[in-house]
Amino acid sequence: MIISSATDFREAARRKLPPFLFHYLDGGAGAEQTLRNNVSDLQAVKLRQRVLRGAEQLDLGVELFGERYGLPIALAPIGLAGMYARRGEVQAVRAACRANIPFIQSTVSVCPLSEVAAQASHPIWFQLYVLKDRAFMRDVMRRAWELGAKNLVFTVDMPVPGARYRDAHSGMSGPYGPLRRVLQSMLHPKWALDVGVFGRPHDLGNISAYRGHATGLADYIGWLGANFDPEIAWKDLQWIRDEWKGKMIIKGILDPDDARDALAFGADGIVVSNHGGRQLDGAMSTAEVLPSIAAAVGGRMTILADGGIRTGTDVFRMLALGADGVLIGRAFVYALATGGQAGVEKLLAIMEKDIRTNMVLTGVKSVAEIGEQLLAR
Repeated sequence: MIISSATDFREAARRKLPPFLFHYLDGGAGAEQTLRNNVSDLQAVKLRQRVLRGAEQLDLGVELFGERYGLPIALAPIGLAGMYARRGEVQAVRAACRANIPFIQSTVSVCPLSEVAAQASHPIWFQLYVLKDRAFMRDVMRRAWELGAKNLVFTVDMPVPGARYRDAHSGMSGPYGPLRRVLQSMLHPKWALDVGVFGRPHDLGNISAYRGHATGLADYIGWLGANFDPEIAWKDLQWIRDEWKGKMIIKGILDPDDARDALAFGADGIVVSNHGGRQLDGAMSTAEVLPSIAAAVGGRMTILADGGIRTGTDVFRMLALGADGVLIGRAFVYALATGGQAGVEKLLAIMEKDIRTNMVLTGVKSVAEIGEQLLAR
C-alpha cells in the first residue's frame, strides 16, 4: 500500500504482522475506552490559525535534560519492539539517532542494552519498571549507566498488569497461545522469515543478561505478573534516586497531586501518561489532564507526554497543551513493523513536515513558542 500520511503505517503493519503481535501493540485495557479517548480527545483539540505572521525560518529543536535534540519527539519504551522487525530496537535506535531524537529502551526489550547502545551515535535513555527483584534493578541500572545512558525513565503506573482481554483473544496469552502463535506465524511468511528466523534470539535480552540464561517469550507474561510490585510507594523509590547518578523521569503521572509529589521527591521530569490506555480503563486521557498538570508543575520540571499521538499535528497539540516534548509509541512501532529503520525515518519525516506546516499556519517560529495561546477556546 502507499504510505503518504503518518496514520497509514497502522494498516500496513496490520497486514504484515501475525495477529497476536499486532493486537498486543494495538490493544488496551478493558473495553479500551481510555485507549480510544487518548486519540479522540487529542484530535478534538482546536488550534488558532494565524495569518501574515512571517514564520518562514523555523526552529524545531528542543532542549531536554541538558541535551539539544532536533525534534520535540522521543521514541517511547515499547516492550518486545524487537519482535516487530528484525532486531527491532537496533533499527529503531538508528532511526532515532539519524533524526537526532531520544530513543528510550524498555526493560523488556528483545535486544539487550549492549546491542542497542553499540548502534547509537548518542546516548540512549533507559526505562525501568517497579520490580520485586531489586537486585535486577540495581544490575540493569549499573549496566545502563556504564553503556552511556544518563536519563532513567522510571515507570510507576504498572504495579500490576492491566486487564488486556485482546491478548487472550489474539493468542498472545491464554492456554493455547503458543500453538496459535505458531500457526499465525506460518500464515505471515514474510514476517516469519525476517523476524522469526533471522531475528533470533527471541528473548528478553536485559533479563537474560542478568539471569545468565535465556528468558524466552513464552515466559514473558508470567514473568511480568510475578515481578511487578503492587506495594511500591514514594518512600521505596528513594534508594533508586540515591543510586542513579543521572536524570530521573517519572513515567505514568496522570494527576496534578502526583505531579507535585514527583516534584517534591526530586524527579527531574515526568511523563504524563496512562500507559497508552493499557492499564486503568476509564482513566482520564492524557490530553484531558495535561493542562492541569502543566499548571501545577510547569516551569519547575520537564513535562513530557504520550498517549494518542499519531501525527505531527498531535505532537503540536500536546505542546500547546503544556508538554515540553512528547513520546511516541504505537506510531513508531507501526512504522517499524512496516519498513524497519527506513519506516521509522519516513514516519519522523512526515511528522516533522506536519509540525513545520502547523508552525507556519499558527504563526510561531520555534517549538519554544508553542503554548496555550495557540488553543482555540
